[in-house]
Amino acid sequence: MAKKIGVVLSGCGVYDGAEIHESVITLLALDRQGAEAVICAPNVAQMHVVNHLTGEVEEGETRNVLVESARIARGKITDLAEVRADQLDGLILPGGFGAAKNLCDFAVKGAECTVHPEVARIVREVHRAGKPVAAVCIAPAVLARVLGDQGPALTIGSDAETAAALESLGAHHVACPVRERVIDSDRKLITTPAYMLAESISEAAEGIEKTVAALLEMA
Repeated sequence: MAKKIGVVLSGCGVYDGAEIHESVITLLALDRQGAEAVICAPNVAQMHVVNHLTGEVEEGETRNVLVESARIARGKITDLAEVRADQLDGLILPGGFGAAKNLCDFAVKGAECTVHPEVARIVREVHRAGKPVAAVCIAPAVLARVLGDQGPALTIGSDAETAAALESLGAHHVACPVRERVIDSDRKLITTPAYMLAESISEAAEGIEKTVAALLEMA
C-alpha cells in the first residue's frame, strides 16, 4: 500500500507563496518513489500579492492560499483544517516566501514569529504520532517555531542571520550544502536548503529528492 505523505503548500509563486519548482520536485519525487501525495493548504488570505514580473507588491490585491495552491495541485487539494495525522504516514513543507509569510510570519517577525494554528497543529500531530516531518528551503523556520523546545537539528543552508534566528527559537542549525539534507534521526526531521542556496533547478532537485527518500524511509 502506498505511503501517504501530506504536502503543505503556501500559495503559488516564490515571492508570496509556495516555490513552484520546489513543490513540483517534491510531488514528482514522491510519485517516483511510489508514495501518494495528500496536498493541502490553509484556507486563509495571503499576507500580500507580489507581481512576479516586477517583484513589487500589488497594492489592494488579495488572494487565498488554498485557492492559489490548487494551481500547483491541479485542483486536487484539501483544506488543511480537514487533514489529520492518522490519515498520513509523513509530512513535508516545500519552501518559498509563502512558508515564511502565510504558514507563519517569520519573514516579518523573525524569531518573534507565530505559526498559523492549523499548520502548527498538523506538524505537532504528525510529530507526536512518531511520523517523519520534512521541510525545504525556508520552511524549517516553521519547525523551529513549533518544535523548538525539543532542540531539533535543522538546516536552511548557510545564511548566518537566518540560522541565528532559528537557533533563538531553540533549534540547532547545521550548515548544509545545497545538494544534501540534514537528518535529525531522534526526532524524525529532515531538512534541505534548496533555493536558499540553489543556483539551478537541478541543484535544488538533488537535495529535495534525497529529503523525500529519507522521509519515506522513516515513514
